[in-house]
Amino acid sequence: MNVTTVTDGIFRLSANMEDILFEGLWPVPNGVAMNSYIIKGERTAIVDGVCGWDGVPETLFAQLEKIDVDPDSIDYIIINHMEPDHSGWIEDFRKIRPNFTIVTGRKSVPLLEAFFNITDDIMVVGDGDTLDLGDGRVLAFAEIPNVHWPETIATFDTKSGTLMPCDAFGSFGSVGEAMYDDELIPEQIDFYEREAIRYYSNIVAAFSVPAAKAIEKASPLPIRIIAPGHGIVWRKDPMKIVKDYIRYASYQKGPCETEVTVIWGSMYDMTRMGVRPAIEALEAEGIIVHEHKVPGDSWGDIITSVWSSTGVVLAMPTYEYKMFPPMYAILDELGKKTVRNRKAFRFGSYGWSGGAQKELDEVMARHKTGWEFLEPVEFKGKPSDADIDLIKARCRELADQVKEAVASKSDSIPPAPENRHHGRPSVTE
Repeated sequence: MNVTTVTDGIFRLSANMEDILFEGLWPVPNGVAMNSYIIKGERTAIVDGVCGWDGVPETLFAQLEKIDVDPDSIDYIIINHMEPDHSGWIEDFRKIRPNFTIVTGRKSVPLLEAFFNITDDIMVVGDGDTLDLGDGRVLAFAEIPNVHWPETIATFDTKSGTLMPCDAFGSFGSVGEAMYDDELIPEQIDFYEREAIRYYSNIVAAFSVPAAKAIEKASPLPIRIIAPGHGIVWRKDPMKIVKDYIRYASYQKGPCETEVTVIWGSMYDMTRMGVRPAIEALEAEGIIVHEHKVPGDSWGDIITSVWSSTGVVLAMPTYEYKMFPPMYAILDELGKKTVRNRKAFRFGSYGWSGGAQKELDEVMARHKTGWEFLEPVEFKGKPSDADIDLIKARCRELADQVKEAVASKSDSIPPAPENRHHGRPSVTE
């Protein structure tokens, strides 16, 4: 665990988690940073928390000593979000400091009892409420429900202009010695942007409407720093991650980027025979293609690719009168993630009978995806030369639709909020 200074009076405790499944489900091949924040006024508060996986309380003792904070001086534990990767450390912290006040949103109260049997010393806050830590440091709170649990709030330090929104504006990716945007080179910023869209598509995607509302609520604040619960802290250009999240939220309903995700599965390589010709036809039209095989590639990778893609190609055989089961599973998950309005094309092989198309239509209708499909190409056994030519023709048609949709999207994304206060504040501000 590392301890660093965010700005005067605010410190960051950060621990990297490697080789885990985030939420017990999503692979994080590049790890994920867990962040919490110490705020010092005349009184001291911790915002969110260091996950118990890292060896609290011993590690926390050592980190507090580095920043000259006596555990007995910590009066407030601010819980923005009750998911246990941010709250699960409370029980261990009580071994250090048994008496403190938990500051959290109204909907967190029953979860505190359910998770940790905590029912007292709770201060409930909501929109417009404040907490004065003294020395001019006043914390303001805002409710940002369903980003991505219903109880979530955000904490804003009015003295430094630091927004601590927990999972909002977060990203995957472990952090090294440089963990602030003003310490990173452009290539490193690009890495965290890729990790942010992976994080958004896997964790936040289904809650894109509430995420957009949270951005709107935060826009009037004089934000100088954004300090999320995961990933790097944005203090040179905090509006970059805000603009990114506005763009990611817009991907829910599309159009997105000039990209097509090709998802394919094949029992005996007959459907696979059409995959490479499909990809080559798309790339020849200037389309960026993401290729994923099912089973094989992780759902997290596939969802990330589809989230930014305006088009999708599904290549799958019929299996027992229905869709190839791994394809059904990923499409059902994409439906739950509310991936809407994609341009799409499906092809695949069958043996004695078709049937995949019927189940595909049912899944799309049940999730109300609004995907627009070109006429499918189905073939008995392996594809003929004519089938391959038709697959390529459909993919060229799909490419035209994708480019036309992307060209028309410029007016569909709301402008990013203005922020004249960005940049790291000086000591005298």
